[in-house]
Amino acid sequence: MNIMVFNVPAESMGALSVLKEFYSDVLKHEDKNINWIFVLGKASLKKDSNIKVLKFPWVKKSWFHRLYFDYFVAPRLITKNEIDKVFSLQNIIIPNTKIDQILYLHQSLPFVEYKFSFRENKRFWIYQNIIGWKIKKSIKKARNTIVQTKWMRDACIKATGVSAENLSIISPKIYDEVSKCYEADDHTLSTFFYPASGFSYKNHIAIINSCKQLKEKGINNYKVVFTLNRKQNKHTEMLFGEIKKHNLPIEFVGELSRKQVFDFYTKSILLFPSYIETYGLPLLEAKMHCSLIVASNCPFSREILENYQNSYFFDPFNCNELAFLMESILNEKIKHKKVEFNSVAQVNEKKLLSLLDVVIG
Repeated sequence: MNIMVFNVPAESMGALSVLKEFYSDVLKHEDKNINWIFVLGKASLKKDSNIKVLKFPWVKKSWFHRLYFDYFVAPRLITKNEIDKVFSLQNIIIPNTKIDQILYLHQSLPFVEYKFSFRENKRFWIYQNIIGWKIKKSIKKARNTIVQTKWMRDACIKATGVSAENLSIISPKIYDEVSKCYEADDHTLSTFFYPASGFSYKNHIAIINSCKQLKEKGINNYKVVFTLNRKQNKHTEMLFGEIKKHNLPIEFVGELSRKQVFDFYTKSILLFPSYIETYGLPLLEAKMHCSLIVASNCPFSREILENYQNSYFFDPFNCNELAFLMESILNEKIKHKKVEFNSVAQVNEKKLLSLLDVVIG
């Protein structure tokens, strides 16, 4: 059997992580009679006896290059290599082919309640209205669509009318070993941590506005850590300027290694004000470290943190609620509850399914 895996957009962050995890599973798989062809953009993977890698870095040059690749180059590759099955890791299926396709969907923008206007953010408007239409069409045509959460499965059913039987839920894997859990003390209960990129929907501004309120009350016995670079984009420059203008206790530490992020979970409280996520991996990671978590009241966070007793929720568009929760933690009105360390990790492991099983099966 010949299986072609498409992921030309993958270059960094979550998309690249999923690609590498799937590739790792393919390498370890016992059946070497399956021939795998990975079709990539700028990402790099090593060839193996039954693994071939094709790279098309020019795809990333423009939307036109991507459309040309999707509609003309990709279908020819499928025909030329006599492919029996296609696995698309790029949110949409390959057009102009009748070969069975399995779709991995990790883009939530077309399914969230919050709608961007064209003036507010052109790129996100395009994702919600134009690419979103292509995504929904792909879900209808794919033999099976894989999503990461129940809320995404339900949103897909509502938006497309597809049967639940054609949708599989596979949560992201956490390969890194969790060796230490959060312990409450004066330092860890006064340090807040938000590991997120510099997109506006990550909602750093909610934390900044909450810190302004705390400052007005004379509360400054804490610090907040952002994994941002000041000059990452115009939005992060604006955030940095606002922090300096009001002299807030917020630090920009730049991008951290996974090991450093895991270390922060053991000595800080996770703030997660993002209102657009497919999964929200830091929520699961912090939960596995038994950390205190203050998260946006959204379907993805409610699902991941279900029955977790150290989680607290707020309206991501109401900084008063976030400020109140932060103040309650600092004043010890909210206290960390002891959670059995091993039980959290075991729950995560039990929920894991294999992407590879769905693709091969």
